[in-house]
Amino acid sequence: MLEKMFNPNIVAVIGASRTKGKVGRAVLENLMQNSDLKIIPINPNVDEILGIPCYHNIMDVPDDQKADLAVIVVPARMVPTSVGECGKAGIKNIIVISAGFKEAGVEGARFERECVSLCDQYGMKMIGPNCLGIIDTASGLNASFAANMAYEGNIAMMSQSGAICTVTLDWAERIGVGFSKFISLGNKAVLAENDFLELFENDPSTAVIAAYLEGVKDGPQFIKIAQRVSKSKPIIIVKSGRTSVGSRAVSSHTGTLAGSDAAYNAAFKQAGIIRADSLEEMLDYSRAFSVCPLPEGRNIAIITNAGGLGILTADACYNSGLSIASFEEATVEKLREKLPPAANFYDPVDVLGDASADLYVHALDSVLEDINVNGIIVLLSPQSMADVPGIAEKVAEKIKQSKKPILCNFAGGNRIAAGEEVLNSYGIPNYSSSERAVASMNALCNYQSIKNRKQDQPEIQDFDTKFARSFIDGAASQKRRTHGLESMDILKAYDIPVVDSRIAKTLPEAINAAEDMGYPVVMKILSPDISHKTDVGGIRLNLKHSDDIERAYNSMMSDVRHYMPDATVTGVQLQQMISGGKEVIIGMDRDPQFGPLLMFGLGGTYVEFLKDVSFAVAPITVAEAKHMVSSIKTYPLIAGVRGEASSDIDSIIKTLLKVSQLVTDFPEILEFEINPLMVMPEGEGCVAMDIRFTLDS
Repeated sequence: MLEKMFNPNIVAVIGASRTKGKVGRAVLENLMQNSDLKIIPINPNVDEILGIPCYHNIMDVPDDQKADLAVIVVPARMVPTSVGECGKAGIKNIIVISAGFKEAGVEGARFERECVSLCDQYGMKMIGPNCLGIIDTASGLNASFAANMAYEGNIAMMSQSGAICTVTLDWAERIGVGFSKFISLGNKAVLAENDFLELFENDPSTAVIAAYLEGVKDGPQFIKIAQRVSKSKPIIIVKSGRTSVGSRAVSSHTGTLAGSDAAYNAAFKQAGIIRADSLEEMLDYSRAFSVCPLPEGRNIAIITNAGGLGILTADACYNSGLSIASFEEATVEKLREKLPPAANFYDPVDVLGDASADLYVHALDSVLEDINVNGIIVLLSPQSMADVPGIAEKVAEKIKQSKKPILCNFAGGNRIAAGEEVLNSYGIPNYSSSERAVASMNALCNYQSIKNRKQDQPEIQDFDTKFARSFIDGAASQKRRTHGLESMDILKAYDIPVVDSRIAKTLPEAINAAEDMGYPVVMKILSPDISHKTDVGGIRLNLKHSDDIERAYNSMMSDVRHYMPDATVTGVQLQQMISGGKEVIIGMDRDPQFGPLLMFGLGGTYVEFLKDVSFAVAPITVAEAKHMVSSIKTYPLIAGVRGEASSDIDSIIKTLLKVSQLVTDFPEILEFEINPLMVMPEGEGCVAMDIRFTLDS
């Protein structure tokens, strides 16, 4: 689809300039680095630029010289005209480098919409606007104003920030890291991350995908594509806008609406994406994937010439969920053959400060043969006796031959510089700290799990959607957005067990309802304006006779009037008093990027205080529902601790799947909450005690 975008024969530069320092001049000079490329400068004021004949308008170019790609670098107000002229000239691929579009305000947004409309009209693919351009090392294309061409490699990088592109290219040039493709996304008006994920998936020169994103354009499709792509190639993404401050900055930078961080964490996990917390982490992980085979397990061996470094690395492994390998006895005996008696022959292996390159090789050979070792981290501190470049040379040779991942932390500054240079010459990363090496090894291990995991599809069950549709349509016709206890029937429509309850508008009705149900009962206030009933005295528990009902009713009405005098109160709800279960919460908030974001955690009044919840983007699979339940920190309280019986976890999973389908079936539901869902002991099911949801206006 984008073959001629990245491997064109003829490129037009609309806005090419003679003036040094202008973007139009920089793009032209970068394109000229490829002698096989025919370049057509477009500038209405000159006849040639840098010795290349110049056309005044793209429409003047003869048909036999029609460009495969046009790079536009004119002021924003002129870009729609240029895009339209490209369409008329039959050009199908364009890059708009110019800034001043939706990131700049209302007028810029109008310019951008005009460009999108013209691309639709003429069937054009557009990168940008407001971008740095693109680089393809396989074809030798540098259609950007970057200061340097990327080295050839197997990492594909896309970035929503042009500055991140230039920083990364400069870093990569210093240490010799190569890329297959480098794409500045800009405002993503037409082509966006989903298009390029599919491009990278089928690109034989790409083995690793890295990205800096501020938001995604089509969240559900992003998850679907990434789930497929991540099975064959690792995807490492650093996502900015994690805080409210960061999110505001995103909006002003590219006009992208940043979704909630919880939604991105959930979406990335479900999509098989490895999330990096910083640009440094993204680059660290990308380098590890670019040169290392994947480990078959999480057992790590550490080889060091300094005990302290080994201990720190072992601690970092433990904190990351990696295991320190237990060596076979044959491995220990082989280490003893050449290492000095004072060395440590167990993991971490300490070869001592005066270890030669040959001793490092012996330790590596011994440990690599051990079936209990899945990966190795090599540490070196620059002792005065250490031949740093010599050790680096021998270690690099072993890394190139190894079928197990080996990562290095040659620690220090000036004294390890020569060794680091040797490693870089082999394309091998040297991590400046053992923690960074461990984090990268952990990423390799995590990706092996991603590749091996089974990708199920959400199950679609047969529920009474007709009733649910009737209820929601009726609420919409009455312009009622917020719904509470009076809406329990919508849960019944999706086969979610609900507590036996009655609605009463007056005190006599409440007494009659309680008598009819049988004591003890719970009384709850009914009001569309009250979200947290406990906070305003809107719940009374364990009412055992009519006198209790009367006192509870009168005191509750008094409390509610005191705390929320303007709240509309429609009555009370009487419920069976349920005991012997655990309270959990199942909720949903509709994220602007990914859609229905499900939440699970311990319920009741402490959920906001504990904040011990898990998230997933609906619709979810059985495996994802199980993970939601088991991943909260307080899961042992549900599973049973110190002899307690386990709660009915299977009923929680089934309820999560039913809620997932409900909020997927009805996108009008913006917020949804069952709190609490009372979960009984194993085999006894669960029951919804309260509900609240909000509909789109």
